[in-house]
Amino acid sequence: MLPVWNRTPAFTITRASHAVLAVADLGASRDFYRDVTGLVVTEETPDTIYLRGVEEAAHHSLVLRKSDSPGLCEQVGFRVTDDDEIEKAHRHLAELGIHATFVDVPYQGRTLRFVDPVGTHIELCASMETVPRQMQQFHTFRSAAPERFDHFQIVTYDVQAAVDFYSALGFRMSEYTATDGTDDMWGTWLEVKGNTHDLVFTNGRGPRMHHFGYTVPDVSALMHAADVAGSLGHGDQIDRGPGRHGISNAVFLYLRDPDGHRIELFTTHYQFIDLEAEPIRWDLSNMRRSQLWGMPASRRWFFEASEFPGEKVRDPLLKVTPTTLEDYLAIH
Repeated sequence: MLPVWNRTPAFTITRASHAVLAVADLGASRDFYRDVTGLVVTEETPDTIYLRGVEEAAHHSLVLRKSDSPGLCEQVGFRVTDDDEIEKAHRHLAELGIHATFVDVPYQGRTLRFVDPVGTHIELCASMETVPRQMQQFHTFRSAAPERFDHFQIVTYDVQAAVDFYSALGFRMSEYTATDGTDDMWGTWLEVKGNTHDLVFTNGRGPRMHHFGYTVPDVSALMHAADVAGSLGHGDQIDRGPGRHGISNAVFLYLRDPDGHRIELFTTHYQFIDLEAEPIRWDLSNMRRSQLWGMPASRRWFFEASEFPGEKVRDPLLKVTPTTLEDYLAIH
């Protein structure tokens, strides 16, 4: 069933903001994100590394924490307008029966954490300390020189419950995938900032974080990142692409870090601002939704993802299986 978009939510989320990942080897992870993808290192401590895109003034959009349980996604973060909105969020979540906790997080203003109805670990913050933007420090650019954090994709066992919850919080659906001839949703692309997505939910064993995405300047930046990955000996960590999605129209490159977390570098998705625009529907059988040209993604792209701490991974309610590269090659 298509969700009802709440245009006057109880509090205002402005954009996807940051991700917090557990890693085994801080040095190896720092080198991957700095040298292979091109993110900027803001600060390093003995147990944490903070990174950001070249356009970003906020202190961090990616946090790497040394952990005895590497491979977990600890939090995915959103920004809200101000501290008043954090207080509104706390009250509203309590009304929904969701326990939310205020936490002290370095370099962040008032911060609230909760677990959503499908098990996603969410962190809301109103502000961060600022640092100088690096967007004109061209002589320092590495690899794809990602510009800014853009979105997350979460694998969930219940896409309908997820989209209903976030639509009530003010997220608007730009595109969706449904089983042919029905409105049984396999995937939903939800936005608050005016492009195609800040938050994506796709059907599968979850809750797990499938990937987080950064924008890059152009297609040549993606090709350069692939070349850099190859020349640094990380070519086998390219998980998918380069290619173009039907959904969102993005040209993409996916890579896996040393702990298996997946990052997407992408460019060219479109604006979704005008209120009269209806969400675009894609049938599940239409492989062009995922790959506008070329062959489908591999099994590991569809079925591997980062778990959240302490959350039981459940089988999906919707029993459908996407066509993988292995399936496609077996019949062609």
